[in-house]
Amino acid sequence: MSIVGVVDVLRGKPRNPVGPDGRMALADHFRELRARLIRSVLLLVALFFVALFFYDQLFNLVMHPYNDAREQLGDSTQTTAFVQGATGPLLLQMKLSGVAALIVASPYWLYQIWAFVVPGLHPKEKKYTRMFAAVAGPLFIIGIGVGYYALPKGLAVLIGFTPANVENLVEFDAYFSFFIRMLLVFGIAFEIPLFVVLLNLAGIVSGKQLAHARPWIAIGTMVFAAVATPSTDPFSMLMLAIPMLVLFAFSEIIARIVDRVRGRGSTSTDQWADDEVSPL
Repeated sequence: MSIVGVVDVLRGKPRNPVGPDGRMALADHFRELRARLIRSVLLLVALFFVALFFYDQLFNLVMHPYNDAREQLGDSTQTTAFVQGATGPLLLQMKLSGVAALIVASPYWLYQIWAFVVPGLHPKEKKYTRMFAAVAGPLFIIGIGVGYYALPKGLAVLIGFTPANVENLVEFDAYFSFFIRMLLVFGIAFEIPLFVVLLNLAGIVSGKQLAHARPWIAIGTMVFAAVATPSTDPFSMLMLAIPMLVLFAFSEIIARIVDRVRGRGSTSTDQWADDEVSPL
């Protein structure tokens, strides 16, 4: 394939003219999807090799919560992290570099997904997706930061169950999976109030309904935090539940403001209670 052909593949330019209504032929849709996938994969490969040069820093970043937990336990519990097998260190380096490349490249490949879907949305839907893209990223990063802060305490509680005179051996591969799962739970949980706001903007949920469901939201949040956190300590649960409750409170305030601006309370059936007889 010539250089011009490679450039055409990476651009994914449609071969058939786009209609006045913005519609595109199915083959051109697949061609565009292929181009976006190839560009995303090329960036991931490049970042993977870059991450290999920063492997020591990445390894220290991942091991910091575990080392912090060991300091909290002191000499009361003997624990050691290990890598299993002759190929274990190589697989560890590749997996850690791959995850780092995936995280760093997430703004780009998420944008590629968004750019592929957006042309088929209505103007109102496009407005909501732009708001989601602007708020979802920072909320996810904040959630990961809170999870990273709570992780050492959770590890200390879990490792602290080790009986006396017994050494706790932590396989790094299992610890790394626990590390990623813990951060993902916190990051995704911080997105839930954003979905509540989007449901309100779409007219599905009102601020008054959120106020009526407030006690159940609080109970459901505590249950979700207890079940979702991989560790069993109450500290990690509260570190997840309290920010979620605060975000839910903000989402209710935003929903009430949106309802007031739209005048939804006076123009819809939300102004009457469920057991109240309508004037009609």
